[in-house]
Amino acid sequence: MNVTPISKSSGSGHRSKVRINNLQEKKAHREPISALALGDYTSARLADNAGVDFVLVGDSLGSYLLGYENTLPVTLEEMLHHTRAVRRGVRYALVVADMPFGTYQASIEEGVRNASRFLKEAGAEAVKIEGGEKRVELVRHLLDAEIPVVGHIGLTPQSVHRMSGYKVQGKTLPAVEDLRRDATALEHAGAFAIVLEGIPREVAAMITAELSIPTIGIGAGPDCDGQILVFHDLIGLTGEPAKFVRPYADVASVMSEAVQHFRRDLAAREFPSDAESYHLPKDAQEALGLILERKKAMVR
Repeated sequence: MNVTPISKSSGSGHRSKVRINNLQEKKAHREPISALALGDYTSARLADNAGVDFVLVGDSLGSYLLGYENTLPVTLEEMLHHTRAVRRGVRYALVVADMPFGTYQASIEEGVRNASRFLKEAGAEAVKIEGGEKRVELVRHLLDAEIPVVGHIGLTPQSVHRMSGYKVQGKTLPAVEDLRRDATALEHAGAFAIVLEGIPREVAAMITAELSIPTIGIGAGPDCDGQILVFHDLIGLTGEPAKFVRPYADVASVMSEAVQHFRRDLAAREFPSDAESYHLPKDAQEALGLILERKKAMVR
């Protein structure tokens, strides 16, 4: 696919294309990393223009864009479709794509083959996979195939049935140790960042301090190297938000009022107005008027 190249600029106020090493530099300088999960061109363009560091084409789009009950039904083809749309809306942010359920669990070979499609066909610059120690071999094979990887531990939505629902993870000392081992294993395998979802703040802070790669929190407290929210949650489009979501706008109300206003104007025949209509050129109007007059005369 054609992607406009972005050259690094040094002038004040100019933005450069975000690369993986830039996230590492942010961690080193204790600069927060900003990220949004989204799945369409318009949201991607808005997020990119607002200056986020990276966008994640998350399989959570199955719920807020496709109407699924959870992320499990989302297919590879659907994720590729949405990743292409997001990529068209992004110039600067790093683009990461979720590998959906069933596309990497069966075998290493299948995982590498499916991950390759995100870079080759959809323009992603990295993929994200869920799971810790059990994904180490896959991470290594993906890196051998030149595919950068973001890890994801804690509350992993693709494990919703095994976890008996969306529950905070790492609430006991043995569970904390499991998370620490998962995070360390992913780092040693070569993941360049790890999403920490739905874990206690204290655990996220410990893992963040122990790792040399960035941690991106969602429902994991403020001590991670960065934070990610679903774009539709952030702007108030998804109903009752989770505890960790801060709605920064009530776009749903604005959109609803706009539609209601439209319907009221239609009912009152106030839309469209004459100024919102197209007109024939004056000579064509005159000719049409003559034709209509002749038709009226013939009826008489």
